[in-house]
Amino acid sequence: MDVEKLIETVGTLGLFAIVFAESGLLIGFFLPGDSLLFTAGLLASQGELNLPVILVGCFVAAVAGDQAGYLFGRRVGPTLFKRPDSRFFKHENVEKAQAYFDKYGVKTIVLARFVPIVRTFAPIVAGVGKMEYRTFVRFNVLGGLLWGVGVTMLGYVLGDTVPEIDKYLLPVIALIVALSLLPVVLELRKARRSS
Repeated sequence: MDVEKLIETVGTLGLFAIVFAESGLLIGFFLPGDSLLFTAGLLASQGELNLPVILVGCFVAAVAGDQAGYLFGRRVGPTLFKRPDSRFFKHENVEKAQAYFDKYGVKTIVLARFVPIVRTFAPIVAGVGKMEYRTFVRFNVLGGLLWGVGVTMLGYVLGDTVPEIDKYLLPVIALIVALSLLPVVLELRKARRSS
């Protein structure tokens, strides 16, 4: 997917809508979050997008998307899990989600932002698992700031300092995705060692 053409096609409001959808709507799991933010920052460094508008809009869209995902999980989750013998949804999975978020909740909400696909489902599972709302909101805002503003600023800074960085966009995005998966890999290794 050519992210630069996508941004040109959907514009600034479309960019915010994609960030919102990928952050917490089930239909958004396939959208290009990290690469979209990075490319928006890169385009802002070239004067094609307004940096302050992009930073504020991406931050707000990311936080609002996670809030929507959390509320969806909180409201719809209990209905989905009423039947313990349901083919797709089992009550024991809700209990596992609750235990996971009780143990790793804070880390999960922040780190999930940097992991494609996981960032879409984490707020929904937090809602289903009934993670405490105030805790979720605090770390949703922190994660939204680090991801929405951080990745966009990375694109802006590299676009502003590295000549012709746009020629190396795919390798840079691949590196961003690899780095975003690193905390998850380290956490899994840590969990395996302790069990």
